[in-house]
Amino acid sequence: MKLSRFPVLLAAAIFPAFLHAQPSLTIYNQNFAVVRDEVPLDLKAGENIVPYTGVTAHLEPDSVILRDPAGNALFRILDQGYRADTLSVAYMLKLNEGKTIDFIVRDKDNKEYTVPGKIIRSGYNPAESYNPNAGLDTPIVEVGGQLRFSLPGEPVFPALADDAVLQPTLTWRLATDTPAKFNAELSYITEGLSWQAAYNFVAPATGDTLDLTGWVTFENNSGKEFSNATVKLMAGDVNKIQPNQPIFARGPMASDMAEAGPPPVTEKAFDEYHLYTLALPVTLHDRETKQVEFIRAANVQAATLYVYDGAALDNFRGWDPVNIRTNPEYGTQSNKKVWVMREFKNSQENGLGLALPAGRVRFYRRDDADNSIQFVGENQLDHTPEGELVRLYTGDAFDLVGERSRTDYQLDNRTSQAQEAFAVTLRNHKKDPVEIRVVEHLYRWNNWQITDHSDDFTKTDSQTIEFRVTLKPEEEKTITYRVLYDWR
Repeated sequence: MKLSRFPVLLAAAIFPAFLHAQPSLTIYNQNFAVVRDEVPLDLKAGENIVPYTGVTAHLEPDSVILRDPAGNALFRILDQGYRADTLSVAYMLKLNEGKTIDFIVRDKDNKEYTVPGKIIRSGYNPAESYNPNAGLDTPIVEVGGQLRFSLPGEPVFPALADDAVLQPTLTWRLATDTPAKFNAELSYITEGLSWQAAYNFVAPATGDTLDLTGWVTFENNSGKEFSNATVKLMAGDVNKIQPNQPIFARGPMASDMAEAGPPPVTEKAFDEYHLYTLALPVTLHDRETKQVEFIRAANVQAATLYVYDGAALDNFRGWDPVNIRTNPEYGTQSNKKVWVMREFKNSQENGLGLALPAGRVRFYRRDDADNSIQFVGENQLDHTPEGELVRLYTGDAFDLVGERSRTDYQLDNRTSQAQEAFAVTLRNHKKDPVEIRVVEHLYRWNNWQITDHSDDFTKTDSQTIEFRVTLKPEEEKTITYRVLYDWR
């Protein structure tokens, strides 16, 4: 479209927030969101100045898209300005730094008098604009030749300048050849909005058939209230460039509802991520944290597993494999803790079956004495596609004990071989029989062979084997094995 130069500058009206249509949000679990809203435009032929006060305080100005969704209006954005320096006590103090103003002081009888004070430092720090406590640095005021690190009273400021803004404001200079009146679509990226998922599993007094309730927690620190907003949630690791971060390439629910009605959240794959849409509008006040139930399922099978991984290797993290294979002390430290794990399949057959966004998973069990629920552990769930098996550590077993000791070690540098033998002893002090999965890491080299073993085992990866040991109440059992390493 060709646009001519216009000798006349026309001012359009400011459109107040109460005229806005229902906003739409797509919130990412990385502290940002895409905001979509309507802006009523009444453009005259020529240049138009259009201020818009319905944006957030943390908008990314170069992300703004303003367009006619019908594609009928032909206009051009000549320039765009964004101001988020809204009026506050700290900002007004900033405008008057170095000046002397009056402060209203009330005495013990609640009588007012004024005290002059020179503003040395305002306490306003725009670099903290993404902080909910922005602008709360301590001001410095000179009163009677002395410095005070607080305000001596209520400040009395001069009248506002004409360019002062009360709300974060976008101002466009728009040009068009022909008049046009329409509702433009505005979209932009903003920081200050985030969400996270949380899952609560409740088990009966006995058994592993659990009920699930999932929540979405929203946090709005954007500087704007969203009333009755249509909300979508994007889950996944979307590459978002942070300030001062270089650009780089990175590799890396079905609900069984108890009550009638549509599911609170629908889900679909979107690009390389997953998109969740809330069925009902949500109002998010500024500085508000709000929870919305988004999934409910019953009869989820989540088995309890006991795992003994007895080698304490934390002191050797980051070691070179060549140094590991000949170090006689490596792998000799052990612990006695038997891990408690929860395992469930994210499948339709198991009452789930949709992609689950990352979030905290809490487990509870009912007390058969009074049917109250008791917290029994938690962990963090990663983004989990449909069909995946989830296994989460929830704590250490009180009544199960494991001991691991090395019984033999032989290193032959001439033949580039080593032999090692271990004994793992397990004890069950529970009143019920249990199965303990004993995990052993063949850490010295990737070429190994089990030359002797007391019990059957399975190979779970290239350097890990697992024994499954069943123990009766108060039973103790020891398993042994010998491994030969060869790095010729």
